[in-house]
Amino acid sequence: MSTGRPKASSRETISEAACELFLEQGYERTAVADIAARAGVSRSSFFNYFESKAAILWAGFDARIDEFTKRLDDTGLREAVEAIASDFTPDALALAFKNAEAMQVGDELERDAGLRQARIAAAISRRLRAQGVGALRADVVGAAHAGAVMAAVRQWAQDGAGRRPLSVRLGDALDIARLTLA
Repeated sequence: MSTGRPKASSRETISEAACELFLEQGYERTAVADIAARAGVSRSSFFNYFESKAAILWAGFDARIDEFTKRLDDTGLREAVEAIASDFTPDALALAFKNAEAMQVGDELERDAGLRQARIAAAISRRLRAQGVGALRADVVGAAHAGAVMAAVRQWAQDGAGRRPLSVRLGDALDIARLTLA
C-alpha cells in the first residue's frame, strides 16, 4: 500500500522544474536540456509533453482557447468566453504573470499573450460576421472581449491567483467591456 502524495505526472514535473529554473536563472538562460535534467526526463521526453519552453507556460490556457473556439458556435458569446475561466486553477501561466520580472519572461509573456488575445478576437469576429454583423463591429467586439480575457488573467495572477476564481475577475472585465461597447 502506497502512502503519501501520489507521484506527479511527467507533465507536471516538467512544468514545476521549468518554473523553478525560470525563477532561479531567468527564462532566456534556461535551456530545454536544463529543464529536462531538473525534471529527470530525457530531452526527447520533454518534447513528448511540450513543443517548447513557452508551451509550458501556455499549455493549460491554449487548451481552453481551443475549447472556446469549438463551443463558440454552439453557445452565447459571453457564455463561451466565460467558459475560458471556468474552474481555472493557478498554474505556470499565473506564476509567470505574477513573477515576470524575477523569471525575466516579461517580453516573451507579452508577445505570447498578444498571440492568444488575437486568436480569441479572431474567433469572435468570425462568429459575429457569420451572423451578419458588420466587419468593423465584429472586429471591435472581438478585440474588446479578447482584451477582457487577457486583462482578467493578468489581474487575477497579480492579485494572487487562487484567492478569487478567475471567473469572477473575467466577469468583471466582461462587464467593463460591455459598458464601453454600449
